[in-house]
Parts: sequence; structure tokens; C-alpha cells
Amino acid sequence: MQAGEVRIERVASKGATAEFIDLPFRLYASDPNWVPPLKDEVRGLLTPGKNPWFEHAEAQLFLARRAGEVVGRISAHIDYLALQQPAEQGMGPGTGFWGFYEAESAEIGKLLLDEAASWLRTRGMTQMLGPVSFAMWDEPGLLVEGHDHPPTVMMGFNSAAYQAWIEADGHEKVEDLYTYALKIDEGFPELTNRIVAMGEKSGKIKIRRVNKRRFDEEAALILSILNDAWSDNWGFVPFTPAEVAYAGKKLKPIVFEDLIRVAEIDGEPVAFMMTVPDLNEQLVKYGGSLWPFNWAKLLWWLNVGTPQVTTMRVPLMGVVKKLQGSRMASQLAFMLIEYIRRDSVKKFGATRGDFGWVLSSNGPMGSVGEAVGGKKSKVYRIYRKAL
Repeated sequence: MQAGEVRIERVASKGATAEFIDLPFRLYASDPNWVPPLKDEVRGLLTPGKNPWFEHAEAQLFLARRAGEVVGRISAHIDYLALQQPAEQGMGPGTGFWGFYEAESAEIGKLLLDEAASWLRTRGMTQMLGPVSFAMWDEPGLLVEGHDHPPTVMMGFNSAAYQAWIEADGHEKVEDLYTYALKIDEGFPELTNRIVAMGEKSGKIKIRRVNKRRFDEEAALILSILNDAWSDNWGFVPFTPAEVAYAGKKLKPIVFEDLIRVAEIDGEPVAFMMTVPDLNEQLVKYGGSLWPFNWAKLLWWLNVGTPQVTTMRVPLMGVVKKLQGSRMASQLAFMLIEYIRRDSVKKFGATRGDFGWVLSSNGPMGSVGEAVGGKKSKVYRIYRKAL
């Protein structure tokens, strides 16, 4: 497909994949709020055989070229597990996706969206959701608020211009994802502290650290709680066992026992909270590569004592479905947050927390974020368009 001197082509070689990965490095080179991702991590995400998402999905990457130079990119993809989900939760039959969207202009952006729509339409899809790159567990949503400060680890960043371009192409908001910023070095509101103190007096409740020596077992436990806790949420697609192992391998270097807690009631694991140091505080210095010496710097930072950071991010948290909506669920959430807050400040030197993302439709979890003093800091938007 062509428009003037712009041509859209399919990515079909290692060289083109490298160009796909490299484009944001040029587009955001002068933006102080963009954090360069590790190119090897992105390459792994895009590669069948490395990313187990491809065991239940297929994708096509596209590049836009003008006079030989890459000026845009996009993915079109189908997740066959998403097709099996209830339509009332946003996915279901006929749902395709697009993601990894970058473009130099609105015209180029439209050509890319049209190409992704055409690819999905020929495969029987009747709606396209995006941006989702590739899965809701990866980097979902278009940043529409919060461009004035860098994202934390595992959150995306994009040009503020994209919102108008995408909406002009007929894509409509279907869900927002919120992150909440909060100060953690001065403690939480008194009401939260009273709820935590009441829980500490209960003989039924135990909040324990994970045991990194049993990492695989603990990861499987946490993600089984997650699959149950999130199963009714908008956009939910379950983790497969292969994805659990893949996520565990990627996260293990930044897992610290003090920062991941499991809540038990009478010995039964019913809730968890995962917190990670904001790796972006280091990655911003590396230019997207660990070679030749950045890998040693990163390992030293991670493994000498405990890494000292300004910000901790809470990427995952869940309470089993049978407790959701109860006082116990809120109490467990506050206890998990407070216990991890204490160690984040005392051992890691953190002063700030980043909580999310949280679905705009998930009122109870948003209320938890606000109850501990969180203020909405970024909004990521997912769009829908009929095909």
C-alpha cells in the first residue's frame, strides 16, 4: 500500500525486525521522559520460540518507509485465548489487536492503522483493540495523560500527538488504565494504619515474604491467585504455564523477598502483592543495550546489598475472587501495602510508590490506591474500532 512516497511493508527478516525495534530510539532521542528499553528484551518479546505468547497467538509486524527510511511501525495480532473470553469482558470472538504503534505523522499513522485493520479483517476479525503490545500483561494502552514525567519499569511511553491521530481514524475509548503516585516515606493515613493494626491482632491472618529459594513454586502460586483474582476483569486473558515460567525467568533478577508478600487466612494463600524497584532509574543511562559494560553495572546495582531507588512500582496485586468486595479483601490489601512500604523505605531507600496499572472499571482497587494517598499520575487508553 502506498500514499505518495510512503510504503507499508511486512517485517520478514532479522534486519527489518531490528529496524522495527530501533525506530523509537530515533523518534524520542531528544525526549527526556522516554526511557530506552533493552533492545534484546524487545527482540525476545517479538520472537516466536522465545515468547510463549506465540503458542496461542499470531502476529504480523509492519514498517512504513519513505525514501528507504523507516518512518512508522505497527503490529497486528490475534490471541486465540482472547477469542475464547466472554465478549462482555471486552475480548471474545472476532477481537483482533494492534500495538507497537509509532509514526512520524498522522498520515503515516493512518496508513499503518489501515494496514493492521486489513490484516485482521482478512482473518475474520470484526473489531480491533489497541494499542496492546502484545498482551495486556505487557505494555497495554496509549499514554494520554502524564507525558511530563518518565514511566516506571514495564510501563509504556508515546508521543502526545498520537491520541488525536488515532481518534481521528475512528477509534473510540473502551477502557482507561490508571497509575497512582504516592509518597511512602512518611507513612499512610491514620485510618489505613488502624485497619492494618486490627489485622495484625488477628490470629487468622498471616502476611509472609516469598521464599526465593522456592522461586518456581512461589511464582506458580502467585500467578494462580492472579488468574483467579482477575478472571472477571475487563480484558482478562489467563496466563498459561509456559507464560508463568517465562515471566518468572524475566522477573527473577529484580525479585526481592522483602518486596513480594503473600497473605494467608488460616494457612490458605488468598492474596499477594508484587513490588519491584524502578529499574528505569538505571535503564535510562544505558541507551537500550547492556553491552559492552552496562550488564556489569546493572548486576552490581542489583546484587550489591539492596538496590537503592527513589521509586517502587506495584505491577501486580490480587485477592481471590471469593473474598472480593469484602472487608477482609480491603484489610489484606492495606496490610500487604503497609508491610512492603516499610521495607521499601528502610532497606531500599525509596520515597515514592507507583501503583498500577488499575482498570478504570475496577472501582475497589482504585479506592485502595486513593485510600493510601495515591494521586492519579498517568492514564493509558485502550481503543476499539469496528472492522
